[in-house]
Amino acid sequence: MVRLLLSIKAELENVTDLEPASDGFEYFFKVKCNSCNEEHPKMVSVNRLEEREVTTGKGSTAHFVWRCGLCKRESSAKFEPGEKPKPYSADANGQFAPFLTIDCRGLEFTGLDPRGIWKCVGVESGTVFPEVDLEEGEWVDYDEKASQPVGVSNFECQWSRA
Repeated sequence: MVRLLLSIKAELENVTDLEPASDGFEYFFKVKCNSCNEEHPKMVSVNRLEEREVTTGKGSTAHFVWRCGLCKRESSAKFEPGEKPKPYSADANGQFAPFLTIDCRGLEFTGLDPRGIWKCVGVESGTVFPEVDLEEGEWVDYDEKASQPVGVSNFECQWSRA
């Protein structure tokens, strides 16, 4: 089993604590087989609230179970139990910061598509922005309480061994 750490980086404008808007957030990852190094051609979705049975283990489950199209080996991944993603704060603005850890067996995640609904908080006003959509690569809005523009752009990720 390999523990992988996903770190994220973004440019935050007058906001902090960027994180998925709900526990049922669908993560879209790029996945690669560790056995034959074949990378799946499409993004795969992983949800921390959904578990599937792993056929190779007795009664064991994982959040993601995948059979490689090339070598046919089954692999799986599981979020750390009880661990939630760490909000990306304004303190880390423009730098990579740890986001979440996943236990992987036979596969590695190599990318993240930030599509889906995120949330963040205005730095000065504390205004919650509950519908941050990063599918276009950036999000902009206006914080009425602080009378200033807010936004998230230049979202990136990197994977490393935890």
